[in-house]
Amino acid sequence: MIRLFCRVLSVLILGAMGARADDVIEFLNGTTLQGMVVAIHKPQREVEFAATIAGKQQTSRYPYAKIHAVTWKGKRYEVTPLPVGAGVFVADPAKRRTAGEIKQVILDYGSKPPVWLGETALDYPKTLDLDWPMPAPKGWNNQKNMGQYIWDRINPNESRWRSGIRLMMHVLEERASSDAALKKRVQDSLGAMYFRFFQDYPRAAYWWEQAKVQPGSENSVGLAECYWRMGNKSMANKMLGSRTLRLGKIKLLGDMGETREALKLADSYASRVQEPHECLLLAGDVSRQAGKFTQALSYYQKVIDLPKMKNESYDDRHRARAQASIDSLKQVELLNLGKIPAGTYKGSSLGYEGPIEVAVSVKGARITKVEVTKHKEKQFYSAITDTTRQIVKKQKLKDVDTTSRATITSAAIINAAAKALADATP
Repeated sequence: MIRLFCRVLSVLILGAMGARADDVIEFLNGTTLQGMVVAIHKPQREVEFAATIAGKQQTSRYPYAKIHAVTWKGKRYEVTPLPVGAGVFVADPAKRRTAGEIKQVILDYGSKPPVWLGETALDYPKTLDLDWPMPAPKGWNNQKNMGQYIWDRINPNESRWRSGIRLMMHVLEERASSDAALKKRVQDSLGAMYFRFFQDYPRAAYWWEQAKVQPGSENSVGLAECYWRMGNKSMANKMLGSRTLRLGKIKLLGDMGETREALKLADSYASRVQEPHECLLLAGDVSRQAGKFTQALSYYQKVIDLPKMKNESYDDRHRARAQASIDSLKQVELLNLGKIPAGTYKGSSLGYEGPIEVAVSVKGARITKVEVTKHKEKQFYSAITDTTRQIVKKQKLKDVDTTSRATITSAAIINAAAKALADATP
């Protein structure tokens, strides 16, 4: 297979790849990278690959020894077989698994560290307080306060994700053995990091189970999603069964195809709170995902029609999101890639922390690249790459799934892309 891979890619003129951005490298450590194969260097046994990493265009050479497989022009070539115990697991809700099988997946994959962990250097400010006291000391100091360091330095910086997990393991080994509260805090954080950064559901589930996450608790929706992504909806529903409402529960029920239940929950919650903005936005997003566009428009309009709140910035942010979603839905219905001239077009929409700017490249009636060029998001950063990748893969904006627990960021990217393409249409 390696020889076939080299022969095929060496014969073809790779210069023709200039407009492509949907090739994929699967590494032996379980991570993937989407971009463009630039060249195959046979003597050096390397693949030269161009990709956007942490918002920057980079071209790097990757040795065959680190590559499991390469997908080029829709065809997948295996380069190096996975080593035993590599811990690579592809989540697929359509592949149904029993509760016993899910437990085995978590044991086989989730309980074992990824290959890359042993190669990741321990890198953190020496001023950081590894005791992680709660409540946190007053004031903002992301070089001392662990929670602030994770929020401000690790979450938005993809290059720090692995070292963030390495840091959590270090704290667990060095500080948490005699401190039950700290131990649970670290285990919860490990579950959240594997979930948010890598969509590594077996490892996220393992660490949340170690933390004894219960239905209705802060991370219960995340653990429920892990069970569903690994193939067991009944385990997910059991974890969601608490009467305690987490807004993420509405989103997950929608993802699981439980649209009626999701909207029933959203309507019930909206009728009982003074500020139902986010709940109604989620209901609109669930309806949109289910293809119920008239219903989605109705929910978004309800947000705009709500009475003004005292918190003007909160009020304005949610109204802006609702209006952007309304505009996006109307633009998507009229979208015709065949009418858009070749070029790169820009649009922006409001995300969680501020405007998200997106550049969409079109050539030959195809979306060749979608890139987030500017943002201030500090959580669920994986949506930046996941949502843009889906748009290119699906070649449309109507059925793009919003990333796990990252609805606001994902929706903003979709809305910004819709605006860019609408403005490009003659």
